[in-house]
This record gives sequence, structure tokens and C-alpha cells, in this order.
Amino acid sequence: MFDLTTLADNPTEKELHQLAMKTVGDDLIAQGYEFVAVNSELKKDPQFVCKKEKQLIFIVVKATVYPANPKDYDLELLDKIKSHAEKYDATVCFAGVGFARADNYNLPLVKSQPYAINYEGLQYL
Repeated sequence: MFDLTTLADNPTEKELHQLAMKTVGDDLIAQGYEFVAVNSELKKDPQFVCKKEKQLIFIVVKATVYPANPKDYDLELLDKIKSHAEKYDATVCFAGVGFARADNYNLPLVKSQPYAINYEGLQYL
């Protein structure tokens, strides 16, 4: 089977990041989190600073493409975020969002085809 997609049809890292941000943001809204700050810039962490029940929470969002595991995170980066969060008595969470082509996870992810999302909520660190 041939994959006739063009390079322009492949989602960029920034587009995947924005989609991951939307996925996580929608979940946070549904769970009643209050947004204090939102940073949608790629590789600028944390992406969300929220409050829930008076607890400040720093949330790092990462988009991955199958076969990468969306639950895997950069320990060194999150240690830096934890150190920063301690200054504000904040909790740190990781939100990994995985994407794959819906009809066949082994085919490349393209904008013109439906996609599957693998997001299991926040990982408290």
C-alpha cells in the first residue's frame, strides 16, 4: 500500500503541541481547574499554571507520535520545574498526549486523516 501524502500534510511539532494543549486544557476545564496562566509557546515550560482547591499546580504538556509513549517525560526538565514550583508551594504535573493515525497506528500521522488521541490525564510528580 502506498502512502500518497505530501510533506505539507504532515503536522508540525508546533501543531501537535497546540492540539495537545487543547486536549489538556479541555480536560482541565471539565475538572474545574482555575487557569492562572497559559503559555502555549513550544518548549517553554510549564504550559499551564492552575489552581484547584487553593492548590497551585504547574502542568507540563508534551505531544508525542506513536510509537512513542506519551507517559514518558524528561526527568531533568521536570526536576527543574519542581525546583521552581517549590518557591511557590506548587505541585507539578505532567500531561503527555499521544497521537496516531486512527485507521492504522503504524502509518504516518497526516492532517487529512482522522487521528487517535492517547491521553490518560495528569501524572502528579
